[in-house]
Amino acid sequence: MRVNRRTFMQGTAATAAAGMFSSSAVAEEPINVASIHDLSGGLDIYGKPMVDAMTLAIEEANAAGGLLGRPLKLINYDTQSNMQLYTQFAQQAALKDKVAVVHGGITSASREVIRPVLDKFKTLYFYNTQYEGGVCDRNQFDTGVTPAQTVEKLVPYAMKKWGKKVYVIAADYNYGQITSQWVKKYVIENGGEVPAIDFFPLDVTNFGPTISKIQAAKPDFVWSALVGGAHISFYRQWAAAGMRKSIPMASTTFAVGNEHIVLSPDECNGMLICYNYFQDLKNPVNEKFVASFLKRFGADYPNITELAMGTYQGFRLWAEAVKKAGSIDRMKVIEALETGISIDAPSGKVTIDPPTHHCVLDVHIAEVADKKLKVLEDFAQQKPADTAAVCDLIKNPTDNQQYVIKI
Repeated sequence: MRVNRRTFMQGTAATAAAGMFSSSAVAEEPINVASIHDLSGGLDIYGKPMVDAMTLAIEEANAAGGLLGRPLKLINYDTQSNMQLYTQFAQQAALKDKVAVVHGGITSASREVIRPVLDKFKTLYFYNTQYEGGVCDRNQFDTGVTPAQTVEKLVPYAMKKWGKKVYVIAADYNYGQITSQWVKKYVIENGGEVPAIDFFPLDVTNFGPTISKIQAAKPDFVWSALVGGAHISFYRQWAAAGMRKSIPMASTTFAVGNEHIVLSPDECNGMLICYNYFQDLKNPVNEKFVASFLKRFGADYPNITELAMGTYQGFRLWAEAVKKAGSIDRMKVIEALETGISIDAPSGKVTIDPPTHHCVLDVHIAEVADKKLKVLEDFAQQKPADTAAVCDLIKNPTDNQQYVIKI
């Protein structure tokens, strides 16, 4: 087992975030910030861009003077796509390295490994990944989009474009299982049907039998909630079977690992997706951010992903709360976040929703086109509505569970 640990105390261009932090750096003890992500193994397609975004955020903060007059020290833990390492490193971050906050977890399974550990040791946790929604935990803040913000928009858009019969394929763990039910809910509400939902473990690479089943079912389109490097095989096999041009596809996981760059245009062009962030969004904050990111990591960087932006925004929200609280004390920062902290981010305005600890943010539907993501429609300031119906951490601060959709 190994831990990849790097300290980022050097600053780079901090133009996009300069106003957030104290104006002078002093030789004080650093504030430790943990990044617990998969930098190797099958989930590294997601983890590497997330760590890059956190690296830039820390460097910008230090270049602008740190927080509370103290520099920030980023400690990276490579969980190697191994759930056991999530438990080990969450405990190490909390007890040995005494971090002020953990930003980490990619899959929902990894989140559910980290969450009880950090609850137990009273270490603040930011989960910065788009996910199935429903987690209600005062110690956790969620910056990623949920089905109430993306599936709710993409399902009717795709049904209007392609038809009402939808075949769902999904990763076989809590994300895929729960998200597939959200898809079914919105398909039915829009007058459609879901003839089948098929689940696949993360290590599956042979999708031949499933492709045959889909051909026999003759849906109007396929909804993919597949996850990880192994599942890229589905898109290759789908195209090789001649299916891409006959049955279209929508997804709320595709491209967050830059699959659209790994695959050829013939294997994925025309797919519809829906997220909070796309690199080509036109606004001054994003243009400055992209320029800084590419200067730091190279002009040939493939694409700044949704998960990278969620991580960057998660750090920014935490830093703004620390500034408001005047402290890194966990409860003081939580209380500051619960005032409805808001930032002007590269993706647009992002605001903490106090009752749910999720975010109000913009979402966009886009189409995969020749290794690019072409934005087709925008939806401003979407609330985490379905979570809010059952989770209210202001009224019930001790609530600690995940609410799951029931159809």
